[in-house]
Amino acid sequence: MDAKMTKKNETSIAKSPVDVESGIGLELPKENAIQRLIHRRNDLNQLGKDMLQKSLQYDRAQLEADAVKVRWKLDLLVLPMMMTTYMLSFLDKQTLNYSNAYGLQRDTNMSGDDYSWVASALYFGWLCGAWPWNMLLQRIAIGKLVGCMLFIWGIVCMLQATVFNFSGFFAVRFFLGMLEACISPAWVLLTSMLWTRKEQTMRSSIWLCTNGVSNILGSLLAYASGSAEGLYIAQWKLIFLIVGALTFVWGFVILLFLPDGPHNAKMLTEYERVVAVWRVSENQIGLKDSTIRTYQIKEALFDGKCYLLWMSAIAMGILNGAATNFMSAIIKGFNFDALRASLLQAPGGAFEIVFCLFFGRISQIPNMVGITIMLGCLPGIAGLIGILTINIEHRYALVAMCWLQSVIGSPIILNWTLPGLNIAGHTKRSASMGIYFVCFVVGNIIGPHLFLSNEAPRYPTAIKGLLGTYCAGIALQGLYTLWCWVDNRTRDKLGQHAEVEEELMEGFEDLTDKQNKHFRYRL
Repeated sequence: MDAKMTKKNETSIAKSPVDVESGIGLELPKENAIQRLIHRRNDLNQLGKDMLQKSLQYDRAQLEADAVKVRWKLDLLVLPMMMTTYMLSFLDKQTLNYSNAYGLQRDTNMSGDDYSWVASALYFGWLCGAWPWNMLLQRIAIGKLVGCMLFIWGIVCMLQATVFNFSGFFAVRFFLGMLEACISPAWVLLTSMLWTRKEQTMRSSIWLCTNGVSNILGSLLAYASGSAEGLYIAQWKLIFLIVGALTFVWGFVILLFLPDGPHNAKMLTEYERVVAVWRVSENQIGLKDSTIRTYQIKEALFDGKCYLLWMSAIAMGILNGAATNFMSAIIKGFNFDALRASLLQAPGGAFEIVFCLFFGRISQIPNMVGITIMLGCLPGIAGLIGILTINIEHRYALVAMCWLQSVIGSPIILNWTLPGLNIAGHTKRSASMGIYFVCFVVGNIIGPHLFLSNEAPRYPTAIKGLLGTYCAGIALQGLYTLWCWVDNRTRDKLGQHAEVEEELMEGFEDLTDKQNKHFRYRL
């Protein structure tokens, strides 16, 4: 009898209608392609509840065993797609840094601070796109959106090879930043939908560590382009064309295979999708709710913890903007030619990969996310002190200090995960993440302008400013972690607990972290 019931349940799941974000087990009206893309329905949380209810028909021990298989499928199939996309996104940003070593400023008649402004143009575009993308991601299917954006920003990246002056470069970099502004919040959101809170910091560290892979590949690409002879175009233009073409081609993979959440992952069976939703129900944040609730925006604006996150974002942005755009110039200033300066940036990528994975692993230890972010700032501080104090004759020691700046990728991504981990309520989280990335971009704009051209190669003003920024970032993170710990203790003392099933269902009610008294902040 039980076997027949199980077979019947699985049959009913298999017969459910197919929809871009409809998942299984929920009858929905038919929609055209535009409606599916914009997805103006408030159904994913309801769908999640229905799928969670189905999961409760199965034995818990069986669900736990199958959850491991589902996690492995997501790790082996979805995570590599996220890694490759993020690698290409960062490589697009880094093309300017690599091209700068091969006469870009000379050929485009840049002078004075023109290059710094072109480097900042991408972040001005990101600044304009950060808030709208975060709000749209609450309503639009993630996989389809990112796939379409890959096509467009691949074309825009290639257009950089066609410009011939400062204003043209500024305009193209601006639009490139506006388009790429969707990728970081999209990946933070998708990670929170596919993996549990304990798993998210490590998975986020894995897809962001591809920045290090990008550094290595970009350095090798720049070296190869610089070594090429007899070209009809300038060497710096070749870099933009290669990276843009790779991005465009990869867009087909993402558009066809990247899921929008656990409910419609093509690599999972219908039953495994149910298990995937059951897995993440303990996150207490649901799947996605497209209704904009203004009271949640107000709550975010009056939540002191959000302000600490936003100030941390500015600090992390300043550090990132400096490390991303000026490493090539700093290394070249230690009396290396353009080819050697490009090649010497590659080990910095290896540093980023190793430390991102190392600190990502540590962050999985209970109550260690905040502490790990603070620890991740220490290598960068050591490197800056080294740049200020090591004799200029020890060129390779100074280069090693520059490599340590790549470690900033680890505290940045762990800090990015905090809104996804600790902010519940879909509108509150979207609004908070929108402001967070606006603040991060503001920091990225400020970072390059700390470097004064007449202070090369050590740039003492910039180095001292970055040291102060590191210290501020550590202090802000310490305050945030302490505040979350106090809130958790206060809720624990209240002793408010419900049945396990009831607590899991609450996560699909679109309650904020303040409203849901069963919610606990990740420290």
